[in-house]
Amino acid sequence: MGSILDMIDPRQNKDSGDPRFRYAPEGWTPAAARETARQEGVNLGEDHLDLIHALQEFFARHADQPALNMRDLHDALEEKFHHKGGIKYLYSIMPGGPVAQGCRFAGLKAPASSYDLGFGSAS
Repeated sequence: MGSILDMIDPRQNKDSGDPRFRYAPEGWTPAAARETARQEGVNLGEDHLDLIHALQEFFARHADQPALNMRDLHDALEEKFHHKGGIKYLYSIMPGGPVAQGCRFAGLKAPASSYDLGFGSAS
């Protein structure tokens, strides 16, 4: 059985120019993500882009829900990145928090509950 993130109806974002980011919000581009990351002192690599893709895909899958379930998002990210160390690993590459900072880079509005000052997820 695949990840929660693998069970998504595809939508196409013609703006991204990269088929990996077909779930990106309209107008978002990898170049915009790189610029936002640069401003925050992060040099985006492939692992960052994998997280951005996962976040965009999760948000697209749950677009019809009034509020995101943070537990479901956490579990999906933990599962997808388990082979690298899960959420703990994601915090190592996104010091501002994998959801809060990751959403900024992905062009998404982070859920209010993703900002936890005690765990470095707000920057």
